[in-house]
Amino acid sequence: MTPDSPLLGLSAEVAAARLAAEGFNELPLGKQRHLGVIVLEVLQEPMFALLLLGGLVYLLLGDRLEALLLLLFAGFSVGITLVQASRSEHVLEALRHLASPRARVIRDGALLLIEGRALVRGDVLVLAEGDRVAGDGEVIQAHELMLDESLLTGESLPVAKSLSAPNACVFAGSLVTRGSGLVRVTALGARSQMGLIGQSLNAISSEPALVQRQIRGFVRVFALIGGLATLLVILLYGLLRGSWLEALLSGIAIGMSLLPEEFPLVLAVFMAMGAWRISVARVLTRKASAIETLGATSVLCTDKTGTLTENRMAVCRLYTLPDAASVQAEDWADGAQQAPSPPQLKLLAVACLAAGIRNSEPMDKAIWLCGQAHLAAEYTHLQAQVPALSLGLQAGFLAVCHFFPLPDDTSFRVCAKGAVESLLPLCTLTDAARQAVYQAADALAAQGIRVLAVAETTSANTCAPPQSLAFTFLGLVGFKDPLRANVPAAIAECQGAGVRIIMITGDNGTTAQAIAQQAGLGVQRVISGAQLDAMSDDQLKQALAENPVFARILPAQKLRIVECLKAQGEIVAMTGDGVNDAPAIKAAHIGIAMGKRGTDVAREAAALVLLDDDFGSIVTTVRLGRRIWDNLRKAIEYIVAVHIPIAGMAFLPVVLGIPLILSPIHIAFLEMLIDPACSLVFEAETAEDDAMRQPPRNPKHPLINTRHLIWGALQGLVVFGLLVGLLLWGRARALPEDDLRVLVFTALVMQNAALILLNRSANASLKNALLRPNRALWILLSLVTGLMTLAILWPFAAELFHFGQLPLMHLGVCVGLSGVMLLVLERIKRRWFLAVKVL
Repeated sequence: MTPDSPLLGLSAEVAAARLAAEGFNELPLGKQRHLGVIVLEVLQEPMFALLLLGGLVYLLLGDRLEALLLLLFAGFSVGITLVQASRSEHVLEALRHLASPRARVIRDGALLLIEGRALVRGDVLVLAEGDRVAGDGEVIQAHELMLDESLLTGESLPVAKSLSAPNACVFAGSLVTRGSGLVRVTALGARSQMGLIGQSLNAISSEPALVQRQIRGFVRVFALIGGLATLLVILLYGLLRGSWLEALLSGIAIGMSLLPEEFPLVLAVFMAMGAWRISVARVLTRKASAIETLGATSVLCTDKTGTLTENRMAVCRLYTLPDAASVQAEDWADGAQQAPSPPQLKLLAVACLAAGIRNSEPMDKAIWLCGQAHLAAEYTHLQAQVPALSLGLQAGFLAVCHFFPLPDDTSFRVCAKGAVESLLPLCTLTDAARQAVYQAADALAAQGIRVLAVAETTSANTCAPPQSLAFTFLGLVGFKDPLRANVPAAIAECQGAGVRIIMITGDNGTTAQAIAQQAGLGVQRVISGAQLDAMSDDQLKQALAENPVFARILPAQKLRIVECLKAQGEIVAMTGDGVNDAPAIKAAHIGIAMGKRGTDVAREAAALVLLDDDFGSIVTTVRLGRRIWDNLRKAIEYIVAVHIPIAGMAFLPVVLGIPLILSPIHIAFLEMLIDPACSLVFEAETAEDDAMRQPPRNPKHPLINTRHLIWGALQGLVVFGLLVGLLLWGRARALPEDDLRVLVFTALVMQNAALILLNRSANASLKNALLRPNRALWILLSLVTGLMTLAILWPFAAELFHFGQLPLMHLGVCVGLSGVMLLVLERIKRRWFLAVKVL
């Protein structure tokens, strides 16, 4: 034996040296997101920095209560984000270790079982049925070796490997479904085909979420308005009234009333809590902001194998000719009411023998499962049959034959299965019957069903080549990769929500079209990879408008489809599980990977990971994304509405020449109501009844369009108008300053609570809004009521807030004004949102 003989393999010393020099057989994980890294990422966000800066400003101003409250909210939001991000990384790490294969190698002439990460270049890898290949390599020995490369290519049919090109190579991530072989490892980790695709992801940039960009815009606008208003109030107050100290206090109050601290708080809480909510549905969120983007998705590009289908073969047809001279065929479909007929049972029994009991090839496993279901006691007898000789696929003869000794020990029963074109010419059939079989095979293939012919004969010895034998044709066995049971309903709900579904697969067009029709896509056109390459970008855009199925698609072509859809202004989601899906997953606005079957590369590229590989979970995230978007819009409308009367009452004393009604401590108290309301309360609101019957939000529209901003401003102006009227009424009655302050402030708190009730739903009536469950709302209102009562009745608090007396009559006036405001705005809301629906 030579030193490089495959029977010797590498020496332990050489393997150790290469492992030290070239590193472990692992895919590059990209940017490590340990806890410290996550903390830095969060703190570098401008929105969180604004929260912390706001708290520092209040602390410098001596308002420790508001400073502490704001910093606590900032810490709470950061904490939720850190917990969710850390949890995501831990789960991904567990998935990564779960998917890591082990490897059998020959070193120093001995067979060793090692961790896949310890494999080195030049190792002789021993492959057997059921093994997951741990590295790229060249085949140096093969016996009926077949591999499932669907994770890499998207093609679900196993590929035969031999010493002859072009099938002399195997790739990391593929699965051995049949046979055995030896492979000399040539590439590992980042240098493997899987690793190269993973590295190409670094060139693809992920886009920030739409809501994140728009919220930042709101923050900038409100911060600018607040800053200008603060300077204006200080100047006006100082110049008109000559008291610059009071001018400074008034400016601080107006600045606090307009400080946009709620915006980053709302975004952080909504995204973090949204990620937690969908985790209950077994969906891992790697990027919390992706949830709302999915809710706005207009196109969902989905893989077929392992995503829409179960990625396993199942027998779906048993086609027989009862009489060899007849063309009247029987066609049994799996799941039909009738059991298989005797000829079909015989077909199934012979197919089991032809499959081989120790085979993990998907079609053979499907035959045995079908046999177990329908052959009863005969199934156990078949399992005990041991062939004297097994002949695998041969060049020019795509069939498998097993020779079983007969009781006379002088002859053999030959059971064969294989391609129709290989076996049928060897069968004793009339021309009419043979033509009927070919037509049946073509008809099944047109339905996306893979077909094998089954035949048997006897032979005097095992030396006779199968091509020299005369077989008896028993029938055709049809296979399909079953559609996931919940896929049709999930696709129907997506389509009802206005989300277009486009299937992109590496499988053949006939199979892809059949699966698409079963799933309810109603596809009229299938575009192959070759046809796609021949299309210009304009032609591809036109073709995409037809919602076609794309078949025989390569990774670069998937990426081109996603980029083309994005160029058309679509919000694109991409699902998949294989390495070939990863570039498109990362390029899409929202990438969704399968957690169980998905590769590390796909999971690292994705924003969402379906831990149960349940396609129906996508509908859950779409629904939740829409709920988050609607509730976020309601929260921002509320923020706009509530800040107008607060800012107005802080600004009004400058105009009227009266003492300050609201000082920083009053606004701090109001923030204790506003911050939880706009974040926790609105986040907990249930989805609108018609959330999944509305088309996706136009991606060109802002988070809040002009009508919604006007609606929020209108609410604030109505509240402000009522407060001005109340203030003038109190001054007309010559109320003392402290009595007037408690009167106006109490009315403001009550109307603030009324605004929360008003904005809970865009469609529900006021009665339904009061009855809709929301535990956070009632807890908040109870706490505010208790604190307000304490502030009025406790002398120390009343002195702190500069409150006077609040007679029951004045309290009744406050309640009445809030009720009037609520009823008036409720009537306006119904008409307003009827107009908004046309947008």
